[in-house]
Amino acid sequence: MSGSLFSPLVERALRIAAQAHRQHHRKGSDLPYITHPAHVALILLRAGIDEDEILAAALLHDVVEDTDHTLEMLAADFPPKVVQLVAALTERKHDHDGRRRSWQERKDEHLQHIAAEPWEARAIVLADKLHNLGSMLVDLEQGADMWSRFNASRERVLWYHREMIAAATQGDPRLASLAEACTRLVEHLATSASEADLPG
Repeated sequence: MSGSLFSPLVERALRIAAQAHRQHHRKGSDLPYITHPAHVALILLRAGIDEDEILAAALLHDVVEDTDHTLEMLAADFPPKVVQLVAALTERKHDHDGRRRSWQERKDEHLQHIAAEPWEARAIVLADKLHNLGSMLVDLEQGADMWSRFNASRERVLWYHREMIAAATQGDPRLASLAEACTRLVEHLATSASEADLPG
């Protein structure tokens, strides 16, 4: 991290993310939501991606989408690159009239947007999906009714993850290890889903 193990930028991002998500929990659990963006940043580090601005954006990647924090507020605290990455990672959940958009509409749009984003944004997307997929597997192994948490069928959820891996990776060798790890977990989940349909 820029020659130093401690990063004031990453610290600021972690504090703002923790505050913004302080009332939130991971879907279907009592885990504080901050465990998710923190793990996304950790996955990036383990994949060898250690630029401060990328890690800061990873920590903040759901702040605008899921809290009252705005891009303008982030711009007061962070460099343009961090704000641009967060903007790239933010799904538009409501239409221009304030109506909540359907799961499929949001995902279709997000897939199109991510494919056009720089590699740093696509790396964060893959780390995000990797943590979500890993969490889903852990929940299934613990007997949780995980698929009921989504506003889509498990087939559509699996479809979306496969499509997002392809849209984010685009054959970029810098993202190969993240993409391969995501693909392994998707196929593990698909196998688990198929086995659940077998008669007991």
